[in-house]
Amino acid sequence: MSGSTIAVLVAFICYLCLMIAIGILSMKKTKSTEDYFLGGRGLNSWVAALSAQASDMSGWLLMGLPGSIYAAGTGKAWIAIGLFIGTVLNWLLISKRLSRYTIVANNSLTLPEFFQNRYRDKKKILLGISSAVIVIFFLVYTASALASGGKLFNTVFGVDYHIALLIGAAVILIYTFLGGFLAVCTTDFIQGTLMLIGLLVVPIIAYAMVGADFSSALIANGVAPNSDYMSLFYVNGEPYTFTQIISDLAWGLGYCGMPHILVRFMAVKSEKELKKSSAIAIIWVAISLFAACAIGVIGRAYLSSVLTESATETVFITMIQQIFSNGFIMIFIGGLFLCGILAAIMSTADSQLLVCASSVSKDIYKNILKPDADDKKVLNISRITVLIVAVLAFLIAWDPNSSIMDLVSDAWAGLGSAFGPLVVCSLFWKRTNLPGAIAGILSGGLFVIVWDYLPIVGGQTPYTATGIYSLLLGFFVSLLCIVVVSLMTKEPEQEILTEFEKVNNYTE
Repeated sequence: MSGSTIAVLVAFICYLCLMIAIGILSMKKTKSTEDYFLGGRGLNSWVAALSAQASDMSGWLLMGLPGSIYAAGTGKAWIAIGLFIGTVLNWLLISKRLSRYTIVANNSLTLPEFFQNRYRDKKKILLGISSAVIVIFFLVYTASALASGGKLFNTVFGVDYHIALLIGAAVILIYTFLGGFLAVCTTDFIQGTLMLIGLLVVPIIAYAMVGADFSSALIANGVAPNSDYMSLFYVNGEPYTFTQIISDLAWGLGYCGMPHILVRFMAVKSEKELKKSSAIAIIWVAISLFAACAIGVIGRAYLSSVLTESATETVFITMIQQIFSNGFIMIFIGGLFLCGILAAIMSTADSQLLVCASSVSKDIYKNILKPDADDKKVLNISRITVLIVAVLAFLIAWDPNSSIMDLVSDAWAGLGSAFGPLVVCSLFWKRTNLPGAIAGILSGGLFVIVWDYLPIVGGQTPYTATGIYSLLLGFFVSLLCIVVVSLMTKEPEQEILTEFEKVNNYTE
């Protein structure tokens, strides 16, 4: 093993040991299911903001997005623009009202439980459906994070992809298994900070090293002068159509339906802290998305040779390896920046594992199968679920050629279409009722599955045939079903309407 590999390995070991230590310490503070799933509703503004955004962005931010821009040009930045708009609206419009409503609605600890309490779902149909949707799509989402980890370890250490996949999954599993939500949020805070530092420092250094020769360097790497590579309205040298741009912007619609992000709003200890969190999160995501896009362009100029099509998602990794390549200390620092990529991966996977665990143990086991189960039993089921979900996601990510971007895209669309419209209607339209809620979740989730996976258009999936992102249509199909079915069926009980007004007049 070379000296440079040892330096990077030392950085990784230090980082991973810190994450596991946090899990062990958090376990001592985890006494109940509310502690395990919401950290006792005691998050401060910084932890809530950075953990929400770190859990949101995943390896996609440091691998998928820079890789797509590196290969196809800045036209791929429309996704980032859509995500920024979605983040701003989510924090400003959804966060405070959801935090209030989950407290008023019988102190709901999970999104499915909130839906059950909000609509007085005594038969627990809505609870079961929403829990199943979470498990199905989060399996795919968690698999994308594990695949990112496998590619990271494979690229950095030359370790076989499948062994690398196992290492990354094992560490995430350990601290999530032990410490629950508190461990996840504390590690996500550290990971979010590390991600931001890496996103800022690496492209600035690379740009400074290229200097005045930036245009020449782009030309040397296949980007012709005055080409469409730097235009927002071209991708791969071809005009980017209005439909494609709208599909990319539609990624922002997914935010209001992401359980692993929404749960942070539910866990903040006060509305005063939540207001601070909003400002911190919006600034963080603006800087991070801009820097990730810059990495793609600067990487195209900085790297001495063009990456192969299958390796474009490793552009950030390759840049770090080339910048920090001399001397043990410099290589060790580079190793810490590579840990920023690992941080992005872990901060999403741990949150997804925890949301799956809460859906199975709290929503399905406790609320449906065993209502009399005590807290200790539910905690044990939660930890077993974390283990099972991690194994299943590991199997989905087994193919080393699986695209991080495609896996994230599918899961994001499914969750955004199934839950996004219902969250908005639940919070802001008091006429929404139980039948409408059920129709919304089923129509949104099923639409994405049909659109993305069933070859019903001349042997192609509708997505392949049209190029329209399933979330763009699925969100509005779900919203339409909620509105139509709610208006066609009996209006909510007076008790539900009174509770809605109580949220309007809520004070801490």
